Amino acid sequence: MSTTFTVIGQEAPDFELPGSEGKRVKLSDYRGSRVLLYFYPKDLTSSCSTQACDFRDKHTEFEDLNTVILGISPDPLKQHDKFIAKYGLPFQLLSDEEHQVAETYGVWQQKQMYGKQYMGIVRSTFLIDENGILIHEWRGLRVKGHIDAALAYIQDMA
Repeated sequence: MSTTFTVIGQEAPDFELPGSEGKRVKLSDYRGSRVLLYFYPKDLTSSCSTQACDFRDKHTEFEDLNTVILGISPDPLKQHDKFIAKYGLPFQLLSDEEHQVAETYGVWQQKQMYGKQYMGIVRSTFLIDENGILIHEWRGLRVKGHIDAALAYIQDMA
């Protein structure tokens, strides 16, 4: 299992990754807004598509709460572009092909499917406040109900 470098109540690890809008994105670029940073395994797969569409459908509600959504997976930008186009995603997806950011956040871990072990993203979401402090995390989550739970958590803070 990877070492986790994220600690609730401390500054979230900053990073810089290529983003789907054609420029490099730093977490620190979003100071002044909350950031809902979600890590997901793979574009255009069933659960990941459901999760992205759930975020899409609640996007305006998150925006109204001064919360930016950023998705991260190891997929290349070209794949992200297809994913965004297919589902009309209104938020940026970031490409972490070398999984360095995923490792920093402790979500690049050994997984198992059909008896085969491999390294991959453990679906997780991190809430970072306006000052860059990690204030909540959901690790190893299930897609169903997660976006509503995250939205309710942020609404309770407001």
